[in-house]
This record gives sequence, structure tokens and C-alpha cells, in this order.
Amino acid sequence: MTPQIHILALAPLILTALLLSEKAGWTRGKITFKFILSSLFISLAFVQTALDPRYAAAVIGGLTLCLVGDVALAVPGQTAFRIGLVAFLLGHVGYIVAFTMLARPGVAMWVTAVAAVPVSTIVYARLLPFLNGMRPPVMGYVVVITLMLITAGALFGAADYSATGRLLVINGALAFYISDLFVARQRFVHASFYNRLIGLPLYYLGQFQIAYSIGLMG
Repeated sequence: MTPQIHILALAPLILTALLLSEKAGWTRGKITFKFILSSLFISLAFVQTALDPRYAAAVIGGLTLCLVGDVALAVPGQTAFRIGLVAFLLGHVGYIVAFTMLARPGVAMWVTAVAAVPVSTIVYARLLPFLNGMRPPVMGYVVVITLMLITAGALFGAADYSATGRLLVINGALAFYISDLFVARQRFVHASFYNRLIGLPLYYLGQFQIAYSIGLMG
């Protein structure tokens, strides 16, 4: 078995342990299993044979910042949440840099923008009554994650690259985008285990797909 298969086989087991920790409200378990699971998507990135070292470096930088965000969001308190928000925002910037290295403006980019911008606008408008002093940072985050999705759409339209790699990128970016909606709902609207039950698998599905794309894009 290859290292990739070992990593991908282990990930669902750790995800299950994480979800059980979330259900039980076990903070130490949440921090531990998030760190392990996020370390796995970084490990998956490193075991790929990178076709474009620049793309690989930008993606790995984004993945690493997301690991920081994962751990921070598992820690109770507003300060930890703000640290996590900044880490994820910078992680998305890393992905934007990676995708724009290879992407070209085109129909796929504009289709993604036409779909994503109204959704992001509606989501932010729905969150506004719950944000209080968090309005500026959340607005910034919404803008950045929307740009991340749009640049992934642009890369999806770059037909001279691997079709599988491009599909992993757009699927990964979309899964990440949707998972963040559940993070926002959990934090600002209604705290519920079901936000984690849906959001966490989507988040990790997205991250593992983006990590795997390193061996296919370039």
C-alpha cells in the first residue's frame, strides 16, 4: 500500500473520533483529533510528487495555516476564535495564490463568480444581526473565501491541466466554502452538533482533495 492509501484509510477513523469528541463536548479530544486529522492532509500533500513546486508550496502553506485555524477553533473563547479566523483567512489567501498561478480568466471563472457572489452576499446579510463587533472581520473573511472559490473556478476552466486535478480543486474549494457556512451558523446563529456533523466531513473532504491535487496540477 502506498503512503497515500495509508493516509486516506486512516482519515475516516480520526474523523469519527473527532465527531464523537464534538458530540461529547470533550475539548481535549477535539484539539487532539483535529491536530492529527489536519496533520494528515498536510502529510498527504508532502507525499505527492509535485508537478509545480510553486503550486505545491502555496497549497502546503495554506494547509498549514488551516491546521493552526483548526486547533484555534477547538479552543473555547473569543480570542482563540479570532486567531482561528485570521489563520483560515490567510490559508485561503495561500490557496488563491496557488490557484492563480495556474488559472486563466475565462467562462468557468465568471460562471463561478456569478454563482458565488450572490450566495456570499445573502449569507453575510443573514449573519449581520448576529455579528455585533465581528462585522468587519467576518466581511473580510467572506470576501476572501469567495475569491478562493472563484479562483478555483478559474483553474477548473484551464483545460490544459489534468481534468482530475482540476475537478479535485473545484470540489475541494466548494466543500471548504460550504463547510464554512456551518462554522458561521455554529458560532453566530445556532450552536448544534449537527453543524459539526455536516461541516467537519465537508471541510476535511475539501482539504484532502486540495492536498491531493499537488500531484496532478502543473
